Amino acid sequence: MDLIINMNLRDFEYLLALYEVRHFRKAAERCFVSQPTLSGQVRKLEDELELTLIERDTRNVMFTQSGEAVVEHARRVLSEVKQLKDTAQSFRDPMSGELRIGLIPTVAPYLLPRIMPHLFQKFPEMGWQLEEQQTHVLLNQLRDGQLDALLLAWLPTEMQGLAHVTLYDEPLWLACANGHPISQQGSVSLPQLDGETVLMLEDGHCLRDQALGYCFSAGANEDGTFRATSLETLRHMVATGRGVTLMPYLAIQEHHQADPLINYQPFKSPQPTREIALVYRRGSSRVRTLQALADAIKESVTMPTA
Repeated sequence: MDLIINMNLRDFEYLLALYEVRHFRKAAERCFVSQPTLSGQVRKLEDELELTLIERDTRNVMFTQSGEAVVEHARRVLSEVKQLKDTAQSFRDPMSGELRIGLIPTVAPYLLPRIMPHLFQKFPEMGWQLEEQQTHVLLNQLRDGQLDALLLAWLPTEMQGLAHVTLYDEPLWLACANGHPISQQGSVSLPQLDGETVLMLEDGHCLRDQALGYCFSAGANEDGTFRATSLETLRHMVATGRGVTLMPYLAIQEHHQADPLINYQPFKSPQPTREIALVYRRGSSRVRTLQALADAIKESVTMPTA
């Protein structure tokens, strides 16, 4: 007799939550249900599939090989359902519903305060889900359908199935301690970095690779004993006089005039810059929505001319 399966989407959501946090109580909290409810539904799913998905003991939640396979199918099913809802929503009203946007850490804290008030006003029916992660994590989430679009400062080498809209080119400024020999000049040129010690972000940040390219070409040397996890850590280390760094324009706006410890200077032409782009799946049902989003971001951000 063929197996009759009576599953629902909530069962898949419970299973994915459990897979991601590997803890029944935390998964239940994420899904806003009681632990017995979640545990019972996962057990019911196992009974319907006639498979053991999870190895249970008192301390660990481990997924079996069949459990790993079911999780992947469940993720695809939920992604397809989300796209179906998005398609219907895009026909009813492209600027309503929920939009899931991923941002990198060197963009999110500096761009979001500038654009969100404008987006709230321009698209009052839109719900915003924002995710901050490094580029490689966000790209996986985009391709898996967990996110609708990304705000990136680096385009992946492999863009198959992806499209992008350039939002703006952001200049990188020099940050050095007040009293540094090249501070207080008003502007600097890349050749002046020859022989300087440069502080950088840790691996995984695209700004690290971009800044290294400019600094190495100018003859600067990286401080190999320190790598920052964030721009704010980098900023504080520069203030100690340990080295200089390159900072994105938006990240220095609140500090440019008032910081007593750090001097910020633009570069003379040619300026080092980074391209900020909106990246999305080429076949996305939210293309009209994302184009309107891109236009709104462009309206909210002004970059200095070289």
